[in-house]
Amino acid sequence: MSKQANPLAIGAFLVGAVTLLTLGVMIFGGSDFFKDKKRFVIFFDSALNGLNVGAPVKLQGVQIGNVSEISLMMDSDTRRIFKPVVIEIDPALLRDLSGQDSHSHNEKQRWQDAKRLIDAGLKGRLETQSLLTGLLYVDLNFYSDKPVNLVQLDYKNLPELPSVPTTVDEIRNTADEIFNRVRQLPLEDITKNMAETLNAMHSLLESDDTKKSVAALAKSLQETQRLMGSLNDQIGPLMANANGALTETRTTLQDFNKELLPVLKAAEQSLSAATKILNESQNTLNAVETLATPDSQLGQALVEMRNASRSLKDLTESLERRPESLIYGK
Repeated sequence: MSKQANPLAIGAFLVGAVTLLTLGVMIFGGSDFFKDKKRFVIFFDSALNGLNVGAPVKLQGVQIGNVSEISLMMDSDTRRIFKPVVIEIDPALLRDLSGQDSHSHNEKQRWQDAKRLIDAGLKGRLETQSLLTGLLYVDLNFYSDKPVNLVQLDYKNLPELPSVPTTVDEIRNTADEIFNRVRQLPLEDITKNMAETLNAMHSLLESDDTKKSVAALAKSLQETQRLMGSLNDQIGPLMANANGALTETRTTLQDFNKELLPVLKAAEQSLSAATKILNESQNTLNAVETLATPDSQLGQALVEMRNASRSLKDLTESLERRPESLIYGK
């Protein structure tokens, strides 16, 4: 007869096995239990389909944590539903330039870190991990150009990080805004005005006056075309004659220049000779003026000849009055 198993021993064995299994998981595969992680909450307006607990949290493509909690909150007054998503960030994966991690030792320091990150433009956005599975992850990045939208609800006393809509939501919101603006346009009045305008244009085009105007315009165009053809026929010979006249004038001017050059050279030589003669005449006149001055020898000779003539005249007059003086003297 076999011995009956001791329930106490079996229970102790099971408790020991579970304890060893838990310790093994914590030591070899679950070292995260011993890490002091930073916990933040993000309120997303987008649908959370595809976002699961344990989804990655990435900063510019590098995983720095995961999603630890997803829940719902409803405002009973406004019937508005909020979707807080708690993320855990491993401080060992965020290091400064000195190589030290960004570990915060107290709650106050964590709130200050959150404020610095928000001031720097850090925001969370839901992105797709795979188009096949549709799973989502939380992407943290710096969006300085987007406004900071904080729900400011106290969720387990966790610091809040702002969120931005997904790319699909932004496209949908833009499309909705465009549709709303189009919906606000008076489409009926615009359609009615366009129909009236088209009817008026049709009536105008089908009127007799318009047909007459089109016919008159066509006739004017034909006459203009005919006139332009006749002008071209007349202008062609005129242009040819003008070109011939210009050619002859150019030839005549060239011949005139050839004949004029020798005349100009002869005239230049004559002017040079005349200038030389004038210079010599000027020198002769200067010499004559020099001889005719009272101080010159010619001037003195002329004065002596004048005095001698005067003396001869006086002698002649004296002999006419007294001829006997030639014999008797005075």
